[in-house]
Amino acid sequence: MIGAGIFAAFGPAAKAAGTGLLVGLALAAVIAYCNAVASAQLAAQYPVSGGTYVYGRERLGPWWGFTAGWGFVVGKTASCAAMALTFATYAVPGPVWVQRLVAVAGVLGLAALNYRGITKTVALTRILVGTSLLALAVVVAGIAAGGGATTANLGGFSSLASGGFYGILQSAGLLFFAFAGYARIATLGEEVRDPRRTIPRAIPIALALAVVVYLVVAVAALLAAGPDGLANAAAPLVAALDGAGAGALTPAVRVGGALAALGALLALIAGIGRTGLAMARERDLPTWLAAVHPKYRVPHHAELALAAIVSALVLTVDLRGVIGFSSFGVLVYYAVANASAFTQEPANRRWPRWLNVVGLLGCVLLVATLPWVSVCAGVAVFVVGVAGRAVVRRRLADPG
Repeated sequence: MIGAGIFAAFGPAAKAAGTGLLVGLALAAVIAYCNAVASAQLAAQYPVSGGTYVYGRERLGPWWGFTAGWGFVVGKTASCAAMALTFATYAVPGPVWVQRLVAVAGVLGLAALNYRGITKTVALTRILVGTSLLALAVVVAGIAAGGGATTANLGGFSSLASGGFYGILQSAGLLFFAFAGYARIATLGEEVRDPRRTIPRAIPIALALAVVVYLVVAVAALLAAGPDGLANAAAPLVAALDGAGAGALTPAVRVGGALAALGALLALIAGIGRTGLAMARERDLPTWLAAVHPKYRVPHHAELALAAIVSALVLTVDLRGVIGFSSFGVLVYYAVANASAFTQEPANRRWPRWLNVVGLLGCVLLVATLPWVSVCAGVAVFVVGVAGRAVVRRRLADPG
């Protein structure tokens, strides 16, 4: 969760809601919590690779599982390309073609690391997240010490509603993109020690820590640059440091943004590979992707295919505006997770059912308020996926 989203999402959120992005952040956090406990509860009952793809199949039926898995794989594959481009943009201020080559190098390097096993992935993730948190701490400290931050930039209590109710909801949908990493914990169920105990503890703790970090950074950035300053900036946290009179610290933001993007990309590759593995086992993706490396115990075919597809996207498409599209797929994924958790028996429940209802309704509401271009693209991709599965199932004479 502590990835590139925090370095990029505040800009479009401020454009949608102004200071009301703080309300949007709180709303996104509440819906994320509902989704997180649903995922944790399901992961404890089904500690296998695949996440909500598996939960949807088990609790609601194959088509619901496919819908969740398709949303995750397609949305997160696009997010991989966006994270790779974000990394290159922060790391290399040179020409676009150089940035694209650097982005491809990042994708291939992290795919190679994932290929060596999940313990290597965890070790590097700790380093990247630690460095990102240090960079964010420098940003907040710089804003506090710079002398330019002021409560006048918040515009008073009434400014919370300056973007209107729709703007607040849209900012929540966009900021949800930054919370979505907790799903990757559940998708790694087969590779976690004592998953029935570990996963239900890890997901809520990770989410709580991320919410605290995001809230502190959001308030600091608004005090320094104001909503207009954030909305008009390609790099919102750089604008915040400049507004606070601490521009000398902007290299810390660039380093932090680059490392955060790498951390997000590393986790995405691991999570998508496991979901692809689970879908391939059920013939919802080509069965070639179901192979597991005999030594490193990773879905190496799925990760190799993902690296090739993401590299092609990085070289050919500008996906820096993919946040809305990714949020669409992820929100559909979690809507299925909440519906699945709602059906669990009392013996397997750890949280009350009403949280599942709130989570499901929240996901649907945020999907409806995303930018219309993102909604149209998301609907089109889902139609293609569902139609493709229907054709394959008909050929296999297996309607299930």
